[in-house]
Amino acid sequence: MISIQTLKLTALALSLTALLGACASSSDSSSAAQESQEVQAQLLGDMPLPAASKIIGADSIIIGRGDNWVGRAVLSGVQSPTDIYAFFQSEYPRAGWTTVSAIKAKTSILVFTKGDRTATVELNEGSLTGPKTVIMITSSPKNANVVAPSKK
Repeated sequence: MISIQTLKLTALALSLTALLGACASSSDSSSAAQESQEVQAQLLGDMPLPAASKIIGADSIIIGRGDNWVGRAVLSGVQSPTDIYAFFQSEYPRAGWTTVSAIKAKTSILVFTKGDRTATVELNEGSLTGPKTVIMITSSPKNANVVAPSKK
């Protein structure tokens, strides 16, 4: 027969194991989040991103990396579109970007330039099961040579 003392010790051991397991997974998730932010910084260079936003790789086309990337980065945001709009309006100028245009609407669009680059930020409200905000950042050279198709 199992004594009450043995049951108490077993319950205490299980509780401590669960507590230690929770601490370990908590530090693992925070280090994974930090690692994700570092990868995003390497890919997108000097473009600040809202806290806890994550690149959606399947929807993004990123050519190059760092301050010279071109393409479209699609991110999931955990804040509301209004909060993320305010983030871009305040943080991009602090990072040396000049605001060219800013439209706050159901689909918000902000356009920034820095040196010879242009960044267009489009913000859309997310779905009920997805991110709170979908962030699309398109980066390209400011004066890219665009050749119009010839008529045949």
